[in-house]
Amino acid sequence: MTTRRAFLLAAALAGTVTPALASRAAAAPDPYDTLRLRWLDIALGTGYDPAAEPYASRLAETGELARAFRETMAPAPGSLWPGHPFDPPAGITSGYTRLWTMTQAYVQQGTGSTGDEALLAAVLRGLDHLSASVYNPSTTRYGNWWEWQIGSPRLLMDITAALYDHLGGDRIAAACAAVDHFVPDAVLGDYSATSTGANRVDLCCSVALRGILGRAPAKIALARDALSPVFPYVTEGDGLYADGSFVQHTHVAYSGTYGQVMLDGLGRLLALLAGSEWEVTDPNRQTVLDSVEHAHAPLIHDGLVMDSVNGRAISRGLLLGDDRQVMRGDHFHGQGVIAAIALLADGASAAERDRWHARIKGWIERDTVTPILTAPRFGVADLARLHAVAAAPVAAAPEPTGHRLFAAMDRAVHRRPGFTANISMASDRIAHYECGNGENPRGWHTGAGMLLWWAGRSDQYTDWYWPTVDWYRLPGTTVSTRRLADRAGGEWGEPRPGVRWVGGATDGEYAAIGQHLKGLGSSLRARKSWFCVADAVICLGAGIGCADGVPVETVVDNRNLGENGTAVLTRGRDWAHLEGHGGWLVPGGGLRALREDRTGAWSDINTGSATERRTRRWQTLWLDHGTDPADAAYHYVLLPGAGRHETARRAADPHWATVLANDSGRQAVAVGPLGWTAANFWAAGTAGPLTVSAPASVLVRRRGRTAALRVSEPPRTGETLEVVWDRPVRAVVRAGEAVEILATQPRLRLRVTPGMACASHECEVTLS
Repeated sequence: MTTRRAFLLAAALAGTVTPALASRAAAAPDPYDTLRLRWLDIALGTGYDPAAEPYASRLAETGELARAFRETMAPAPGSLWPGHPFDPPAGITSGYTRLWTMTQAYVQQGTGSTGDEALLAAVLRGLDHLSASVYNPSTTRYGNWWEWQIGSPRLLMDITAALYDHLGGDRIAAACAAVDHFVPDAVLGDYSATSTGANRVDLCCSVALRGILGRAPAKIALARDALSPVFPYVTEGDGLYADGSFVQHTHVAYSGTYGQVMLDGLGRLLALLAGSEWEVTDPNRQTVLDSVEHAHAPLIHDGLVMDSVNGRAISRGLLLGDDRQVMRGDHFHGQGVIAAIALLADGASAAERDRWHARIKGWIERDTVTPILTAPRFGVADLARLHAVAAAPVAAAPEPTGHRLFAAMDRAVHRRPGFTANISMASDRIAHYECGNGENPRGWHTGAGMLLWWAGRSDQYTDWYWPTVDWYRLPGTTVSTRRLADRAGGEWGEPRPGVRWVGGATDGEYAAIGQHLKGLGSSLRARKSWFCVADAVICLGAGIGCADGVPVETVVDNRNLGENGTAVLTRGRDWAHLEGHGGWLVPGGGLRALREDRTGAWSDINTGSATERRTRRWQTLWLDHGTDPADAAYHYVLLPGAGRHETARRAADPHWATVLANDSGRQAVAVGPLGWTAANFWAAGTAGPLTVSAPASVLVRRRGRTAALRVSEPPRTGETLEVVWDRPVRAVVRAGEAVEILATQPRLRLRVTPGMACASHECEVTLS
């Protein structure tokens, strides 16, 4: 094992780096050098053997790439490499990315180019060219703001930190001046626009490094203090919400990609500044630490992060100009979040660190699609941290069970021992989808009730799902088949339906989730509900109307069978089963099925992606509501992971679950074996034993002589409502602050003051 300081001293003796650099590393004569060297430990890794795998292969690959970049680099007006002009969306950042790879090959052991003076000269030549021709204070930025304020300055600061003793004062000053120009203090002075959430953390990283490298304490203090607006919970716009939601770009659920950026950046800054005079001491930083288990872990399944919170990044796949050609997808994004949690753990309490390490070890064990400890997305620094966690003396944690409703971002996650399901919706708060920069132009219906689920192997949405799926037949959605233009509705989270009733109620184990659906670019209207219980998701739809002159469909499911998949579909009169996947009950019949091969390329849905085309086999199941339905409805039940005989038996059991109501005013079910009744009320009314005075979501769970009620108000008016359960009760065991007991006999009557967050308010009673 070796630390960076030990390496630099040994390298000096071997003549591979300058004695001055090694001496400075050993002595660390002032706080700026201390912080710079600490940053290099974080960025480049420590505590690993460069001759051992997986590090040796990764370091050798870095060296090979670096030598290829050195050979092909040809500084010219408007470019640093042929075919890579300084054009939007990220031409400048691409140049710095390659120079950073070359820098790593120069300073890291085991690359085959450690201390190579010709490689160093090439890096310096590239830095000088970028500085002289484009990234300097005399340039007015153009194109994508991100490139100038986040992508390029962060890489420039990394390179400057690593080559500090080789650059000389003029180059360091030029790098600092460029960051000062493109990321002026004013950018961190106002928490708005593009300087919020994950973006703010990225900006603070660059400014903090600029302060360290330029020996400017005020800059470091500015970066530290500018983190404070990121920490508190928000009630609108970008940031973390009290219910665990994370939103970026004002209206996009983004716990996956932007959430990863926030966690990773904060982990680095907290570790960097710890123990220094600029340490982050804001007590609100605990909110971010809490978010690991409250906001991020619930959205990770067997190492992947659910695509409903990855925004336009679901379209990236194989990116052009990606020198390592790493396949992106839900496992790629999930592994980024996991690595960020491992990094952030160094700044957590011992109890938090042990819990997080247990979770990470569980994800490491269960991710068999892209094994985490050798994942191609990681450099040696992240690999070293993850291997250290894998060796930690804690037991691996299993996937949890329970239900999480992220009401502020219109997402829900239902976890049971045999499966995990994820519901994606849209409202006037959260967009139908996000597109932008040529990415994700056909994600129109990803918020129309998309229901993703996993039972067994977790590659269903990883294996070329998005480039080959029929975008009009996303699983769980109800859609008009009217053709839509790419980017329909606008970019950057602009397309949002004018509806409020989206959300539901949960007791933490089961849930009633609902969505008032308005179609994108369509006259479609519908009410959709999902009742999430022990081994099933009961799906109801009602009030389905449309006047587009085209058929309207509810997509029961659309399963990716892989290349030349042969999974057998078996059908009964009112059920279907797909071998290796699960079953569906369709009590009203009418289920239609299609098996087809579909071919696509990532470039079809992302202009910056590769044009390679692949074919996948699909099994589509849907219900046809006809052309221009006026008041159509549906009822089906998803049984993830169920066997064929189990599905048939459930279809033959009329007593398992009863639909109490399914119309445009109410949707309700009762599951007798669970003692569970739940209803989504779109208006005041009665469903079974439940009555409400205003739109609400209500569930009741009986256990022996006790029962617990949960009530929420998804429209978020905050106005008081009354709930009646037509059952006498003996006594009230407990009630939440928002719940007032009006009567217990001859029936239970409650008054609820719900607030504005779609929270589930509890009342527990004993029964007469």
